Amino acid sequence: MTAPETPASPPTPPPAPRPGFARRHWGKLTLLTLFGFPLLALATWTAVAMNYTYSTGTRAGIVQKLSRKGWLCKTWEGELAMTTNPGVAPQIFAFTIRSDSLARALDADLGKGGSFALHYEEHRGIPTSCFGDTHYFVTGYRLVQDAAAGAPAAPPGPPAPAVP
Repeated sequence: MTAPETPASPPTPPPAPRPGFARRHWGKLTLLTLFGFPLLALATWTAVAMNYTYSTGTRAGIVQKLSRKGWLCKTWEGELAMTTNPGVAPQIFAFTIRSDSLARALDADLGKGGSFALHYEEHRGIPTSCFGDTHYFVTGYRLVQDAAAGAPAAPPGPPAPAVP
């Protein structure tokens, strides 16, 4: 004897396919596209601009002003008055010092008088003024004897290393 056949149940439909990754996370991907990628591009541009030196050089003159400025990012900003001949209006060279130790050493040497030779690096294309108000960043300085005091001016040479 054979077993009586039971009526077969209707076949169950296969489960619905799972939506793709983009469809499940569209909100997060939209936020990443709108905010994440531009911030990443800005950070990359800033890092490249701060690490690529456009030019280097030395300028000599009398430091007229040195102050620490900034609302959020504090940097040392200064002005160097460069004159070629007495009686001629000086040309002002605005500069930024990012190192606190270098700025404090320069500030202490300002009381000695005389002129200074500032070694600087120029960084162009920095997207924000948070790193400094100018493109010129002082990396070292040298105190040059004043010619009026009877000492000869320092001969031109390689820039002095940064004073700690």
